[in-house]
Amino acid sequence: MKDAMTGCMKHGWYVVLMICFALPAMAQHPDALILKEAAFTTGDSLQWASPGYSDQHWKRIKAGEVWQSQGFPDYHGYGWYRMKVVIPRSLKQQAAWKDSLRIYLAHVNDVDETWLNGVRIGQTGSFPHDIGGYVSKWPYIREYHIPAADKAIRWDAENVIAVRVFDGGGTGGIFMGTPYVDLLRKIDGIRLTLPEDQIIFSDKKTALPVRLTNLFNTTVKGTLRSDIFDLAAGKKISSHMQTMILTPESKGAFIMEAPHRAGIRLRYCFTETATGHQLKGELEVPYLQTPAPAPAPRINSAPVYGVSPGTPVIFKVAATGTAPLHYHASGLPEGLMIDSTNGVITGVIKQAGNYRIGVTVTNVLGVAAQSLLLKAGGTIALTPPMGWNSWNCWGLSVSEDKVKSSAQALLDKGLADHGWNYINVDDGWQQPQRAADSSILPNGKFPDMKGLGDWLHSRGLKFGMYSSPGPLTCGGFLGSYRNEEKDAATYANWGIDYLKYDWCSYDQVMPADTSLETFIHPFRVMQQAIRKYPRDIVYNLCQYGLREVWKWGPQVDAQTWRTTEDIDDTWESMAGIGFGQYPLEKYARPGNWNDPDMMIVGQVGWGENLHPTRLTPDEQYTHVSLWSLLAAPLLIGCDISRIDTFTLNLLTNDEVLAIDQDTLGVAAGRRIATAHYEVWVKPLADGSKAIGIFNKDRQYRHLTVPWKDINLSAKPRVRNVWTQRDLGVIPVAYTVDVPPHGVVLLRCSE
Repeated sequence: MKDAMTGCMKHGWYVVLMICFALPAMAQHPDALILKEAAFTTGDSLQWASPGYSDQHWKRIKAGEVWQSQGFPDYHGYGWYRMKVVIPRSLKQQAAWKDSLRIYLAHVNDVDETWLNGVRIGQTGSFPHDIGGYVSKWPYIREYHIPAADKAIRWDAENVIAVRVFDGGGTGGIFMGTPYVDLLRKIDGIRLTLPEDQIIFSDKKTALPVRLTNLFNTTVKGTLRSDIFDLAAGKKISSHMQTMILTPESKGAFIMEAPHRAGIRLRYCFTETATGHQLKGELEVPYLQTPAPAPAPRINSAPVYGVSPGTPVIFKVAATGTAPLHYHASGLPEGLMIDSTNGVITGVIKQAGNYRIGVTVTNVLGVAAQSLLLKAGGTIALTPPMGWNSWNCWGLSVSEDKVKSSAQALLDKGLADHGWNYINVDDGWQQPQRAADSSILPNGKFPDMKGLGDWLHSRGLKFGMYSSPGPLTCGGFLGSYRNEEKDAATYANWGIDYLKYDWCSYDQVMPADTSLETFIHPFRVMQQAIRKYPRDIVYNLCQYGLREVWKWGPQVDAQTWRTTEDIDDTWESMAGIGFGQYPLEKYARPGNWNDPDMMIVGQVGWGENLHPTRLTPDEQYTHVSLWSLLAAPLLIGCDISRIDTFTLNLLTNDEVLAIDQDTLGVAAGRRIATAHYEVWVKPLADGSKAIGIFNKDRQYRHLTVPWKDINLSAKPRVRNVWTQRDLGVIPVAYTVDVPPHGVVLLRCSE
């Protein structure tokens, strides 16, 4: 990281990769040269990097949109962009700091290699032909810096920027931003952040550790003005002014106080003394809504659980309360037992049937009781799976140590006490070659997969695995193509409880026939293989909603299926996916769940340089609320060992999670939709309804929801689910101020 940011100062280097994701790139300067259009072609030839190559026969496309939306809907593999721009010498002459030219390419899905006038200036990720094989870097911003004195730059003449891209699956190419060229300013190396793990919350105040960082290898002097605003009240609360001298690659910090409530913003402006250039921005201050768990015992498990007769049972009673807790279960069917110290029920049920079990949890302060319906039949995942997946934080760098670290944190930080129990290893665990008998083997990062499974099971956690029906996974590792039987046997031996089966490279081997059965076939093959073994394995079809998978997923005995492309930690991605689930609610039911992808809260990063999610706190409340209303699988994607207070509070509201885990198994439907807000309603098993009022604007909205417009009685009893407070009987309509991109989540009973 350090070398990447200082490389633009070392003129012995052609180029470096700018910070990606963790610290977003600065917006282009007013004199930036915008690269809106590119010549594009599929295929691969290094001749296309030459500035003299004629690309007149190539297609012209927008430079900042994936190629699938521009006439190449089903293409994956190599593609090339060529962008031409005259770079005037005045760009350098008029610059206050004449150090480095910046070439900004936004995001690239998945790997890029970039040239300027035939000179290779950088690469991010690894191509399939590289030593070590394909390594995707799709989340990374591509920003290359070139010394302004470098001879590769043609001042006052046409320059050709050639970008070679490899897309291993999903969408491909340059996206999420328009490329541009400009000259760096010193202010571009300055970042202001609020480290989430250092924020201190009290009842009325929040202590904010404001951090200013200089990422460049040069001294920057300036003045920082920081203002605390209350957006709901429309007024400034406090200000802070400080002169700062930031030496090369240094940090400055101070503490500000803010009210502990919604709608508080930190607005800042750093003005560089020498030039007057300014860095301006705004950060939403986190606030906690979920009350701390009571010291008396409380059982938080869903009151129904599905198993298959003859398969191992691993069920952890989720409960909170002051330790130590003691667990007891009456009416357990023959073959099952409960560990009184940790609440883990294990064993095998031999006979099919419905078993009503009385579960109690006690401590010195009292007793909590729950009636658990254990349904030993043909349906599993009677409520959506909840747990953790390695991809959004570790990507292909996942290892046994990292998995165990997050699993142990799931237990130590109490998430398992709220129902989070799956630990899923995503892509990057496979060896490059199979064993002599064609068995799949884990690589050196996973020395003992069966041992890892046993370790998880002994703690009441479930074990998930990842593969692909194609020859290779999305990360370029071995898939299950033509080895499904062997892989199913291996998974059963390892004790796998969840299989994410990712489409990835299957389109490279699928028949030319594009009938629906062609798309279904590879998933049916694996279904038949894993069902031969006496294990309940939740089967997740990860194929991005192709051919309306929600309509045929149950045919291949899938419990969950992805309905969308991959999510990332932006409002545009999360909101587009979440609100885009309408009208799929009719396809969700106990044992079958629409999957809008994993959670993007906490520290994420997809493999390297983890960073706090770019979602604001209110956007995160929207994220968790919407996914719970949708009855979606809830899979945390952050590094749990580094989880901060806000994120932990966000993920441990049992009343919110109970909406997701409701035994009726009905997903919310959209009842009101305008340009500014939406209202979603989910029927619940006890006859009440969960209601999400979502503000899609970037400003506060004063909203009124008439009960009749969402088919509610005129005088419902209303409870705020996030704050866990009863609001009483509210007749006719509900009126509330909703924060920007925020939500009010209610539970209403007749």
